[in-house]
Amino acid sequence: MGLRQPPRAAWFWVAVIAGAAAAVIALAVRPATPAGAAFPEAHAAAAASAATAPESPEALPLLLIPVVGVRSGDLRDTFDEGRPDHRHEAIDIAAPLGAPVVAAVEGRLAKLYTSVPGGLTAYEFDLFGRYAYYYAHLDRYADGVVEGMPLKRGQLIGYVGTSGNAPKNAPHLHFAIFRLGPERHWWKGVAVNPFTALRDGETVLAPVMPNLRSPGTER
Repeated sequence: MGLRQPPRAAWFWVAVIAGAAAAVIALAVRPATPAGAAFPEAHAAAAASAATAPESPEALPLLLIPVVGVRSGDLRDTFDEGRPDHRHEAIDIAAPLGAPVVAAVEGRLAKLYTSVPGGLTAYEFDLFGRYAYYYAHLDRYADGVVEGMPLKRGQLIGYVGTSGNAPKNAPHLHFAIFRLGPERHWWKGVAVNPFTALRDGETVLAPVMPNLRSPGTER
């Protein structure tokens, strides 16, 4: 008499149990996946996105309107206006001749410079060396103003004029902001439109006077 074959149902359950045991053994001997190595495609995509994402521009600080008595409603955006052979990249703040010009932010007076287009000018760096603030067409500098001195917000720098190529019948402050490069050259940077920051800025009613040295205190 031949051997009796087990029922088909028995063979089915034997196969199921054997498959489950093999899966458990495979998981037990599989090497651990290092942290961060899972889903390499997702990590690679995230890295590529971070590498190509544009750098977010740093927001300008709250500015003082750099001419005493001028209010935000008096300002006009002239940043994109054309000038001979170039874009303006600044705003012109109309004011009476001799109106006080003050520091828009706290910082350092990086350079006093006289040029053909700008006339009597001043360059201020903010405290972090990120931005330069340019004041041009001045009539004269305030007494006691020297290169390298710290500037308080609202401190007197000079007075509105018509120096340089400014029309002699239209005194104004040519005010520009540019983002400095890593070299922090006072004459070089990427122009930033100051209009929005000034539109939301504060009106100065009286300038902060520079600290003047008394006679005989020079070192």
